[in-house]
Amino acid sequence: MAQTATRTKPATRATKSRRAGSVRGSGGGRFAGESPELLKDYFYEMTLIRRFEERAAQGYTQAKIGGYCHLNLGEEATVVGLMRALRKSDLLFTNYREHGYAIAKGIEPGRVMAELYGRTTGTSKGWGGSMHMFDVEAGLLGGYGIVGGQVPLATGAAMAIDYRGGDQVVMCQMGDGTTNIGAFHEALNIAALWNLPVVFVVINNQLGMGTTVDKSSAEPDLFKRAAAYRMHGERVDGNDVLAVRDAASRLVEEARESGRPALLEAVSERLKGHSVVDPAKYRSEDSIEKAKQADPVANFRAELIEAGILDEDAAVEIERKAQAEADAAVAFADDSPHPDPSTLFDYTYATPVANDSRRLPADPVF
Repeated sequence: MAQTATRTKPATRATKSRRAGSVRGSGGGRFAGESPELLKDYFYEMTLIRRFEERAAQGYTQAKIGGYCHLNLGEEATVVGLMRALRKSDLLFTNYREHGYAIAKGIEPGRVMAELYGRTTGTSKGWGGSMHMFDVEAGLLGGYGIVGGQVPLATGAAMAIDYRGGDQVVMCQMGDGTTNIGAFHEALNIAALWNLPVVFVVINNQLGMGTTVDKSSAEPDLFKRAAAYRMHGERVDGNDVLAVRDAASRLVEEARESGRPALLEAVSERLKGHSVVDPAKYRSEDSIEKAKQADPVANFRAELIEAGILDEDAAVEIERKAQAEADAAVAFADDSPHPDPSTLFDYTYATPVANDSRRLPADPVF
């Protein structure tokens, strides 16, 4: 099998940003060496995802969004940190909780919201909805509604990169429940055997729908599952955008250089239910309070103000801009046209197929 030792190591966006203007508002601590503008950018992006998801929840209750809808509320630090570790040319496969990833990967919020609204200006022209974002140009090769459905496909994409001698890396995001399905283990085994440039990322929000990880997994330290395949595995605090960025950047660049796959577990708290319609009554008051205390957006805001990187007025202005962009995304979706029913089958196959049936439910069989 061809090795990937010839892959060169380009500087990531995070590395480049730290080199330029890496000063801090005051003092030392964990922001030492970080660019204040970059930190403000992280805060803006995390806040934008929060406001976007809040507007998505509102749109769902207004019956503007149909089907299933799963939100990134509480996972914003993980989302932003992971996406800052990737180049634009790198590929991303996600599960159905992918709105924030789509935005952080560079897709315009209006197009993401339009897809939720089922409009032609959406990422999948309105036919995919919340769980099926897709944008080749941005390198987002799908949100997947089947638990673990993305894992074999991401591994296959990494194999294609290796076969062609490319320098891209695949990141495959999944929830904690995915680690209990067969395809997860099969994919990690193949990736390790063939030295494929893929980083598997488990978002452990500690609840597989309504069941805790401790009650559903014999080994609740999910990163340790990598050891069965002699693959590097590690855990990171998913509420810390800088920790996630640094861990993911290191693993992505190792995969780019050597083709070594890795498993990264990011532990965070889910602020709401599994989906918009889930009232999360299975959670205790203590669990809910713990999630609120761990809120990555509120805590990062407080840290930046304490460090002198932001003041209250600057923070409010960033939040105002994020709210305005989320509102503009809703307005764009509202003003976009619905797809014509006649286009329902236009993207069933990538190329024309003989005798392809285009019969709609109300059409006669013959």
